[in-house]
Amino acid sequence: MLILLPTLFLLITALALLLLRLGKPQFRYGWLTAASGTILTVAGVFLWRIGFPYEYGLPAWQPATIFHYSPAWLADGFSWPYALALAGLSAAVIWTSIVRAESDPLTWAASLLVTAFGLLAVSAANPLTLVLAWTAIDLVELVAMLRSTQNPDQTEGVMVAFAARLLGTALVLWAAIRSAAGGVRMDFASIPPEAGLYLLLAVGLRLGILPLHLPYQQETNIRRGFGTILRLVSAASSLALLTRIPSRAIDTPLTPYLLVLTALGGLYAGWMWLRASDELTGRPFWLLGMAALALSASLRANPAGSAAWGLTLSTGGGFLFLYSARQRGSLWLALLSGLGLSALPFLLAASGWPSGSTALAVFILPYLPIQALLMAGFVRHALHPGEVSLESQPGWARGLYLFGLLLLIAIQILLGLWGWEGAAVVGVWWAALASLGMAAGLLVLGLRFLSRTAPAGSGGRWADILRLNWLYRFLWGLFRLAERLGRALTGAIEGEGGILWSLLLLVLLLSLFAGGGR
Repeated sequence: MLILLPTLFLLITALALLLLRLGKPQFRYGWLTAASGTILTVAGVFLWRIGFPYEYGLPAWQPATIFHYSPAWLADGFSWPYALALAGLSAAVIWTSIVRAESDPLTWAASLLVTAFGLLAVSAANPLTLVLAWTAIDLVELVAMLRSTQNPDQTEGVMVAFAARLLGTALVLWAAIRSAAGGVRMDFASIPPEAGLYLLLAVGLRLGILPLHLPYQQETNIRRGFGTILRLVSAASSLALLTRIPSRAIDTPLTPYLLVLTALGGLYAGWMWLRASDELTGRPFWLLGMAALALSASLRANPAGSAAWGLTLSTGGGFLFLYSARQRGSLWLALLSGLGLSALPFLLAASGWPSGSTALAVFILPYLPIQALLMAGFVRHALHPGEVSLESQPGWARGLYLFGLLLLIAIQILLGLWGWEGAAVVGVWWAALASLGMAAGLLVLGLRFLSRTAPAGSGGRWADILRLNWLYRFLWGLFRLAERLGRALTGAIEGEGGILWSLLLLVLLLSLFAGGGR
């Protein structure tokens, strides 16, 4: 039951905020309630370290012939760091909201609810638990995005994204079915080899990197707080699955081709992140680029390395997206957070570069520019002025805001040293130095030649081809054509001539059967 304690803290706090909002709209201590709940959640995740690994499951669902699984959760060396990162992210969102003039308890409650679903996803012990948690996150995201859309084109993109997420979820179910057909009941403590590739593709689909797609380019009403929670929790809940996939499960002839495709998508995402007009506009590209690095680690037989990039995505990205009030004296915080992305020895991303297969170690090279682009973009965005000046805030507000940011940095450093088995390593030091040198050069070029007003979503014809928008438009056109044909057929059958059409079809069927009997 200890494993569900942080989730209960979040759910109880979210429910309290909702009831206070409905029953006492003038209640003054909503922020204090939310902030206290997030600190308790962080403390609850730390309690997982007492005696893990351990598993907790609900009673078996009946009938057993239909339900082969029941919800279960696993606390171990890979679920704990992701849970700590998400708990710290939710706390940082609430504590830094004090300078963003966010005072809606419903928004805070929604952020805590999404984080609760994320904790259930990263600690899922079997496919059923993961699918339920993913579906809950996807539904919240669907509702939030539909409420923020302003035209039919954006609504179309939201539905395409939701369909891609559902397809990724379906691949997890298919992997479980394939395992059951082979006489193996799949759980995430021991994934059979035949299921590994399906799970990898499921993560790639949900993150938009395999194949590359980017439906969310405009987030008009979903910005710093809730938007950061929604995007990063959804990404982390998918990336956590990569740590469960053993290297032997993805040892296929397709691995080199998948590495090349992932590298192309990551290079595109890194370039668009560097040239984005601001960090929030470039947020989808940050997610794509970091997802490419995490997938490459798994494909190179280093599943633990995927955790390094996934946790950097959550903690480093969370810091930058919440870093809205700035001053010269706080720049060192951004540089310290960005340093975790460098993969220098004993930092969070240091274990991301080693390869479990000597033959695949050469595929580190095309991913070094991706890391360099992401680092250069991180520093470029951090150097620009924020939405408000930190000096203009009261002293108590500055203290609470800086506490939220420092909490993410502390978690980042802690996880780099003590996060999981395989952390606190020297790593591939030459790769870290090479990418750091490239990042410095790209940063100089970016500061000199890239305009702050450069549109993040534009990249010309080649960017559109690489992003496969032409393919999605073609498939969407086929769907529209089939929909029109179906409506025309339905109208013909249900109209005044429906009886005649039915008789004609009946005559044709009788003719076919009669011809087959001769």
